[in-house]
Amino acid sequence: MYDHLKGFRDFYPDEMGARREVIDQLEATARQYGFREIGTPALERTQMYVDKSGEEIVEELYAFEDKGGRDVAMTPELTPTVARMVVAKQQELSKPIKWVSTRPFWRYEQVQQGRFREFYQTNVDIFGSSEPEADAEILAFAADALTSLGLTGEEFEFRVSHRDILGGLLEAFDTDVQTKEAIRAVDKSEKISEAEYHDLLVEAGLTYDQAAEFDDLLAVDAENLDELVEFAGTDRVENAVTNLQNVLDAAADFGAGEYCTLSLETARGLDYYTGVVFECFDSTGEVSRSVFGGGRYDDLIESFGGQPTPAVGVAPGLAPLSLLLQRADVWPDESFTTDYYVLQIGDTRDVAAEITRTLRSRGHVVETDVAGRSFGAQMNYADGVNAETVVIVGEQDLEDDAVTVKDMDSGDQEQVPLAEFPGDHDRPTLADFE
Repeated sequence: MYDHLKGFRDFYPDEMGARREVIDQLEATARQYGFREIGTPALERTQMYVDKSGEEIVEELYAFEDKGGRDVAMTPELTPTVARMVVAKQQELSKPIKWVSTRPFWRYEQVQQGRFREFYQTNVDIFGSSEPEADAEILAFAADALTSLGLTGEEFEFRVSHRDILGGLLEAFDTDVQTKEAIRAVDKSEKISEAEYHDLLVEAGLTYDQAAEFDDLLAVDAENLDELVEFAGTDRVENAVTNLQNVLDAAADFGAGEYCTLSLETARGLDYYTGVVFECFDSTGEVSRSVFGGGRYDDLIESFGGQPTPAVGVAPGLAPLSLLLQRADVWPDESFTTDYYVLQIGDTRDVAAEITRTLRSRGHVVETDVAGRSFGAQMNYADGVNAETVVIVGEQDLEDDAVTVKDMDSGDQEQVPLAEFPGDHDRPTLADFE
């Protein structure tokens, strides 16, 4: 008996059906915004991640040497891959480029709530626009995707920040600050004590007094962002504040403003973010970790050898999103149903097969016997797959040129002339309700 590997999961049909429904809704919302689906490989050259994140990233990868002697890694995220793809056909692609992809990723990291070593994300990205409207559209997509899954504004919030505000404030202190390390400390601030947070800021180059002052600055509300401009006295902070305000204004126009909260303590840990960043959280706090996040990464395409190309994106992960949907009691029903089960008694395969094909051609989910089972065994199976209707094709019925149709909910059944079936007995399909 073999167990699955730690951090990897099996999904049986009931759970997979619910997961598929969530994925389909995320992708359907993306299509409404004009995002086009792409397909990407499971393996990339390890060096691509080293160049982006440093040698230490290898410890977090499923990396190995393939049979051709190449150092490769199973993709831990999509952003470097799509950056590579944009660079490869940058001159041919119409701007803005709007792509969507749902697929698995792999990271060798500690398994915890909502985080596994194999995980699934829907990545949604816009390349080629630096306008606030592009950031706002990403926020609007995320909000529409969540509300289409049954969530309300009382269930989630987007905590919005700006990396240049953080970096600009740090630069304004009269000391040699390691900005990346300080921003990583900000990203950890809600997971550790205030003392530990300040210690990290001091390790990054601030004094303890400056760390406390920096912490106070980040607590400013949306109406007083000008205080940050006054403190820093730099174009960098002023431009970042203006950009953040413009994004929030556009998000309001696009219908996502009610879900957005200013939170300068939100930093996003990845170094490639350059502008507005945000994270989605459970408003009740029952799901303690970030559900998903996104933001602007304007320098990545150029760092991959392409022309300067602004970019912004978001990546809802299915595992943490499922925690939020389950907490809010809007996770899709995990039971599956079958529209028809065509039951065979005796030598009736040809007629049963014709009825099965006809029902399937009309868009129904239809099963029939493929195991040579008895009448009772077939009825038990039909009940087990939640068949709504059983069509009994028996030799005795066929002598009367008829079939017996049984409604499994009520138990009612009637004999129907073969020439008139399905006829008015045809159940509606899901497409009829869309």
